Amino acid sequence: MNGKHGLTKTQSGSALKWVVLILSLFVNAVQAATWTLTYPRPLDDDDMRSEYPVALLKLALDKTGVNYQLLPSDRILLQGKSIRQLRENREVNVVWSMTDVQREKDLLPIRIPIAKGLIGLRVFVINQRNQDEFKGISSKPDILKLTAIQGEEWPDTKILQANGFNVLTVKEYDEAYASLSQNRGDFFPRSVIEVLTELEEKGRDPDIHLEPDLALYYPTAMYFFVNRGNPILARLIETGLNIAIEDGSFDALFMSHHEATLNKLMIPSRRVFRLENPLLPEKTPTDNGELWYKPQGLLE
Repeated sequence: MNGKHGLTKTQSGSALKWVVLILSLFVNAVQAATWTLTYPRPLDDDDMRSEYPVALLKLALDKTGVNYQLLPSDRILLQGKSIRQLRENREVNVVWSMTDVQREKDLLPIRIPIAKGLIGLRVFVINQRNQDEFKGISSKPDILKLTAIQGEEWPDTKILQANGFNVLTVKEYDEAYASLSQNRGDFFPRSVIEVLTELEEKGRDPDIHLEPDLALYYPTAMYFFVNRGNPILARLIETGLNIAIEDGSFDALFMSHHEATLNKLMIPSRRVFRLENPLLPEKTPTDNGELWYKPQGLLE
């Protein structure tokens, strides 16, 4: 095109050169800057649940070649508080959490399931004094007769309720274990990536055990989230994760952290009941099989 209605070839070529130059300067600026990422400080130094997300975040940032500092927040921030602080752009600028529709409205998700969906694979923590209640379970209606324990702000609570469970809600994670000890609920469904570390924590009630035969599965993802006003940081993390997926280092890190746990929990030998997840956002990449781990022999 030329004249009044468009650019001449010379003008078009000059415009393209300017675009390339601006993009080049942008990339150089991103790489030259030192990025400080602050994530929620865990309950204590022995809390291993943050070990894998932090390691994966480091891997992603390393893959981009940027200079960065990765630091815990000054104070302990549990999930509900950390999400509120991120939404308000205070204290932290990255969190990892299970997604739902509201969370993706409040925060900016990087839609790569960092634990390959294992956050939705749930085994049962029970009080061993009540273990006979679980021996006769053969179907989903049998499980629905029991009361599950979950955090009141966790997406899992709404998922369980939508599937017909009676759910006892608690404010904090430690209160869930206390409620189980006091027989206020029948079981505490915990993700396979959390449960073993939690059961090994100091001071845990010796009557609290892992139920050996059952599990639940609902499709869901744990993502890294940033503040909605920080799309450059989101793109940076996403780029690093995609590079790690392409070169195999993502899967290598995933297996190094989770393979032994999956074997120890004997997932293939468990009866795994599938639940629906009405909170799963439409843009969840469920059609990309390489991003997910799915247990064998799911029961409807």
